[in-house]
Amino acid sequence: MDYGKYKYQQSKRAAEAKKKQARVELKEVKLRPKTDEHDYQFKVKNAMRFLGEGNKVKVTIMFRGREVTHPEFGRRILQRVAEDLVELGQIESHPNMSGRFMSMVIGPIKK
Repeated sequence: MDYGKYKYQQSKRAAEAKKKQARVELKEVKLRPKTDEHDYQFKVKNAMRFLGEGNKVKVTIMFRGREVTHPEFGRRILQRVAEDLVELGQIESHPNMSGRFMSMVIGPIKK
C-alpha cells in the first residue's frame, strides 16, 4: 500500500467530516426595561430566526441610571421573551444579574 495515498485519503475523510459538522454560534439580542412593544416584537422575531438557524440566543437587558434599582422589570421582560420563544427554544441559563446587565441564554430545541 502506498503511504502517501493512505494519508491523502485520510485527510479527505477528515475534511468531509468537518464539512458536515454544524457550528452553533451565540447570537445576542439586547433590550432595555423601557423597550416599546414594536421594538420588542422586532427583537423577538430576530431571536426566532436565530433559533430557527440552530444558534443559541443570549437575551440581555441593559439597565441605565436608576433603572438598576428595579431588576424585577428586567426579569419580567426575560420571562416574556422565554414564553414567546417556548416553541423554538429552551432556557439554558436562567436570568442572572451581572453589574448593569441581566441576561439569559436560550438554546434551540433538539430535533
